[in-house]
Amino acid sequence: MKIYNNILETIGNTPMVRLNKVTKGIKATVLAKVETTNPGNSVKDRMAVKMIEDAEKAGLLKPGGTIIEGTSGNTGMGLALVAIIKGYKLICVLSDKQSKEKMDILRAVGAEVIVCPTAVEPSDPRSYYSVSKRLAAEIPNSWYVNQYDNLSNRQAHYEQTAPEIWEQTDGKITHLVVGVGTGGTISGIGKYLKEKNPNIKIWGIDTYGSVFKKFHETGIFDENEIYPYITEGIGEDILPANVDFSVIDHFEKVTDKDAAVYTRKITREEGIFVGNSAGSAIKGLLQMGDQLTEDDVVVVLFHDHGSRYVGKMYNDDWMRERGFLDEGHKTAGDIVAKHGNNPLLFVYAEELVSHAIAKMRGFNISQIPVMKDGQFVGSLDDVHTYQSLVDNPSLVDTPIAGIMEKPFPIVQLATSLEEVSKLINKETPAVLVDLGNEKFHIVSRQDIISCMS
Repeated sequence: MKIYNNILETIGNTPMVRLNKVTKGIKATVLAKVETTNPGNSVKDRMAVKMIEDAEKAGLLKPGGTIIEGTSGNTGMGLALVAIIKGYKLICVLSDKQSKEKMDILRAVGAEVIVCPTAVEPSDPRSYYSVSKRLAAEIPNSWYVNQYDNLSNRQAHYEQTAPEIWEQTDGKITHLVVGVGTGGTISGIGKYLKEKNPNIKIWGIDTYGSVFKKFHETGIFDENEIYPYITEGIGEDILPANVDFSVIDHFEKVTDKDAAVYTRKITREEGIFVGNSAGSAIKGLLQMGDQLTEDDVVVVLFHDHGSRYVGKMYNDDWMRERGFLDEGHKTAGDIVAKHGNNPLLFVYAEELVSHAIAKMRGFNISQIPVMKDGQFVGSLDDVHTYQSLVDNPSLVDTPIAGIMEKPFPIVQLATSLEEVSKLINKETPAVLVDLGNEKFHIVSRQDIISCMS
């Protein structure tokens, strides 16, 4: 019988799959190392076993002990599988930007989950780094994994993942593309491949809001580079010991939007249900595609499974809320259709300024057209109105005609978004769209920005 003694023995030997559509335009052969087939559905299973086994050998983790780790979710899943088989308790500390699916999955496999705020300094006592360390100090017979600085992390990939890649490509690999978080994956694989062939290029994928790229290029840890970002699993606001910058040839940054969009594209065009960092990796590769030739063999590592992100990158509403969903707004009519049948709000020139302010406040709008005798004769916006009243507060009880500005330009439903954009500027915050039958709709500066983001 061909059987495994437990689920941990099924880790590794993940497939290498040629990419055909999502990398169209790249001359090189592009292959995906699909780590989603590990039992915990991510590359992190490999290092979870290695870190725990090394801790046992070192006497750091004793029978019946508690494993504590700060994780974005995938390492926690790998640790949970090992904890189940070996009889340990597990506490996973996550930042609040991680998907609900990751938290639910960790609870499903028996982990206790503690959620910490993302937008705090690493040294802040509320950060998931600090909370993990504190729990390890307070809980008897516990061990803090610290995947960031635990070098068993990268050693696992040196011993396991890298030889698989070398053998699966018959040593023909010329480039490795990997998203960088803890740094263990890229550093372990990179070290092995460079030993086999120093000419192999190791490209790390970073995200905006992370310090890696600038530090690699300048040696400067720039805190001004750090700000909250959406992309999961890559980038850091610290420099983990596992990141061996000497084996990484280049870092490429990818935006949150591009990472999300390309995560979905991989699934829909290649049939591989992947997580967020895979989208980053593919978009980063496309950004560097002009450096590749037909003779190159590129391996892109797909870290984790798409099931972790069904409430985020794979959810249209989530994508739409962040301006990540390309809904094909080409004309003024497309924007109007997005708004539905909301009636146009306006004021009359004879009304008092106080009436306009009340209407703008009541409907939470920043600009409003002014009518007289059935015609648009002017407009008001919050900035101009505010400045007028600061200069002369008594204007609040005078007719709107006294402070109104020129009327908003009128465009047709078929007017292109490009043409509408040219009309909207610092002096003109909105346009009116002619719907026919003496009906109009307003399109504001914010509407245009929403379509461009």
